[in-house]
Amino acid sequence: MKLMLSRFLAIVILVIPGVAAMTGFLKMKDALFIYMSQHGDDSLTQVSFDWLNFTVGLLLFVLGIGFLGGWIYFRDRKRNYAGPRKKARQAAPQTTSQK
Repeated sequence: MKLMLSRFLAIVILVIPGVAAMTGFLKMKDALFIYMSQHGDDSLTQVSFDWLNFTVGLLLFVLGIGFLGGWIYFRDRKRNYAGPRKKARQAAPQTTSQK
């Protein structure tokens, strides 16, 4: 039961940033779509861009993708799935000179 609960909590922890990234993407898409569609409307005299909605969307998208990407990166490093360039550098073995 404890293992099942811990796996469920891990999935919830990963779903929340995914939903935040999705919401951010949709907010940015909607802000751009509304701006582009207002250019085709002849009844409007002034077209404005919704910077607040776009900025909030960009922030949510970057934070969500950053969290998920970081989680995958550190999990892969822990399980040695990362390439040799991404692995943590080990200290060079010290040589002892004997005379």
